[in-house]
Amino acid sequence: MALTHTPQDQLGMKCPDFQLPSVDGKAYQLHDFCNGNPIVVMFICNHCPYVKTIEDRLIQLGTDLKKEKINVIAICSNDEKGYPEDSFENLKKRFFEKNYSFPYLHDKTQEVAKKFGAVCTPDFFIFDNQLNLAYRGRLDDSWKDPHLVTRRDLFNAALSLKNQNKISEEQISSMGCSIKWIQA
Repeated sequence: MALTHTPQDQLGMKCPDFQLPSVDGKAYQLHDFCNGNPIVVMFICNHCPYVKTIEDRLIQLGTDLKKEKINVIAICSNDEKGYPEDSFENLKKRFFEKNYSFPYLHDKTQEVAKKFGAVCTPDFFIFDNQLNLAYRGRLDDSWKDPHLVTRRDLFNAALSLKNQNKISEEQISSMGCSIKWIQA
């Protein structure tokens, strides 16, 4: 498990278009989530210990942002052959076991992760109502212990954007396991 931090040099980039299958049996594309509010895109997976540690907080985030009409999407782009826990069937199983509050999409070819510039799990992106990247940072201020959370960085950024408030360009990177790229 190699610790990877997200880069901060992409702010302002346009949200890449995508069309991916979801474990709920549907296929989604970017326009399905465009409702005039920000869009949260999370690159996660089943096997990463960083994601496992915050999984319940991600589900709560999805629930809380849904109330604000802010769409949340999760994408798994890991190599499923090298990491069977991240296969489509295992993503589906986890989605239903934990009752995820957001669509869980599968990027088998890894093209979408590359378009986004995703590097790790978890990797968080918030695009404003113009589909410009406005936030790429951490979930909160205590990835390891939910009882020590004092600031929900991602949630607060999404609400600020929804309310048309500017958010700081100084954002604290997310950290996690590197995306498991398919080896040629």
